[in-house]
Amino acid sequence: MPDTALVLGGGGPVGGAWLAGALAGLTEAGIDLRSADVVIGTSGGAVFGSRLLAGVPAADLYERQLSGADAVRLPVTARQTARFLWAALGSRDPERSVRRLARAARRARTGPEAEVFDTVGALLGDVRDWPERELRITAVDARTGQLEVFDSRSGATLLEAVAASCAVPVVWPPVTVAGRRWMDGGSRSTANLQLARGCRRVLAVVPIPQAIGPHPSASQQATELSDDGTRVLLLTPDRAARRTMGRNMADDTRRPAAARAGRAQASALAPSVGDVWQG
Repeated sequence: MPDTALVLGGGGPVGGAWLAGALAGLTEAGIDLRSADVVIGTSGGAVFGSRLLAGVPAADLYERQLSGADAVRLPVTARQTARFLWAALGSRDPERSVRRLARAARRARTGPEAEVFDTVGALLGDVRDWPERELRITAVDARTGQLEVFDSRSGATLLEAVAASCAVPVVWPPVTVAGRRWMDGGSRSTANLQLARGCRRVLAVVPIPQAIGPHPSASQQATELSDDGTRVLLLTPDRAARRTMGRNMADDTRRPAAARAGRAQASALAPSVGDVWQG
C-alpha cells in the first residue's frame, strides 16, 4: 500500500480557487505535495491533482485564480438547485439518496456531453497523459449510484476520467466513458478519504467537507482512518474563508478572494501539515 496519500476534494469554481490557494500556501512553506505516493482527486480535486502531478507549479494554479484564468461558466438556476436538493434530500438512506440523484441527473434537460469535455479540457490545458505517480480519480455510476475509481490502468483517458468526476448532477449531463454514464465523484462524498485506507499518512484538502444528503462528512471519514492507525490532517475552509467564499460555489467573482483565503490559511497551518506529511 502507498505510504502517503494526498486527497483533494471538490467544491465548484469557488471551492477550487480556495483549493488552489491552499496548495500554493503549502508549497511555499516547503511542503512537497508531489512526493505523495498516491493522489486521490474528486471533481475539482481531480483537475488540480492532474495538473499538479503533471508538473504545473502550485503557484501557477494560484495565480490563474487571481488573474481570472480557468474561469468556468456554471450558471446554476434556481430550478436546477431545487431538483438537486429534492433528489439528494429525498431519503435518509445514503444508497437511495444517491440513486435518486442519479435518476435526476439522467432525466435532467442539460447541454450536450461535449460541453463537459470542452470545459474540463480547457481546465487541464495541455495535460492529457496519466502521470507516473499514482492518481486515482473518482466518479459515480449514473445508473447504479456506485462510486468507482479511474486510474492509469482503467482504460479511460485522463480527460475522460476527469470529465466523469466533474459532471455535476442536474447541471451538467452524465458523461459516457467506456459504455457507461458517469456523474460527479462528489455525489456521495466530496473527498472520498476512504480510498486512502491503508496509507500511513494522509493529507486531505477539502473545500466542501460535507456532500448534500445523508452521506459521511470528510471529518467522519478522517476519524475512521485515524481509528485504523492512519495519521490524518484534514484541511477545510475556516470561518473567515467560508465568509469569503459565500454560499454560491459557482460565483466566479469570488474566486480571487477565495484563493487568497486558502493560501493564507494553508500558510498558517503549514507547520502542522509538515508534522504529518514529513514526520
